[in-house]
Amino acid sequence: MTLPAVVVTGAAAGIGRATVELFAERGYGVVAVDPDTAGLAELEGIKNVVTLEGDVSTEKANVEAVRLALEHFDRLDAAVLNAGIGGAPPIEAPGAIEQLDRVHAVNVRGAALGIRAAAPALRAAGGGAIVVTASGAGLRGDPYTWAYNATKAAAINLVRSAALDYGYQGIRINAIAPGITLTPRTAPVKHDPRLFANINRRIPLRRWGDPREQAQVIWFLATPESSYITGAVIPSDGGLSASNGFLLPPTYDGEPMQ
Repeated sequence: MTLPAVVVTGAAAGIGRATVELFAERGYGVVAVDPDTAGLAELEGIKNVVTLEGDVSTEKANVEAVRLALEHFDRLDAAVLNAGIGGAPPIEAPGAIEQLDRVHAVNVRGAALGIRAAAPALRAAGGGAIVVTASGAGLRGDPYTWAYNATKAAAINLVRSAALDYGYQGIRINAIAPGITLTPRTAPVKHDPRLFANINRRIPLRRWGDPREQAQVIWFLATPESSYITGAVIPSDGGLSASNGFLLPPTYDGEPMQ
């Protein structure tokens, strides 16, 4: 079956799942990659979605994802390298560097392996697009998330550099930098009223993002709709990164800035 095709990693939940659903709705064949077998099982009933249990920090998973796209859909048009993890104890704590290595393996090594695996198939198709899910955390620092911030910043510069290397081959490489988005991983924050209100107060649009909204930005970057964009990092964060953090944005009711 010949269809436009995309590989999506980190596909079992959140932004990845919304991306799988969106591309499938719009006529793409999708290879959905994730280590979460239960989450993948929920995608298996969607037309033209092929699932793959795999760890993106391994070359095997990335190569197999591309192979499945070619086997089932005869081509590859885009790769959405969305898989990512966080979590690390304080930097001086026991095991902190080992945890950093794991976060780096998924967030940076996984993206590099994804580019490496997808590029030959995209080149064979006459060009295509790669989108890496970075984060607003890769643009600025945050307390308590040093490993995540460091690796997302690395992913952003990986995108910029790889875009320079592959542009002449017709392969565009861009990143999305989501702000806080309501996914299973972030949902527990909503149960802390003070923290939830504090975060909302700092977002100019005064709400969290929805995974479907992030998927729409990924769609734009992964398809010919963005045919003259490469090496870009697109914040999709409700305006959060527009601020330098000194003052809070005003509210609709004229609440004084603090």
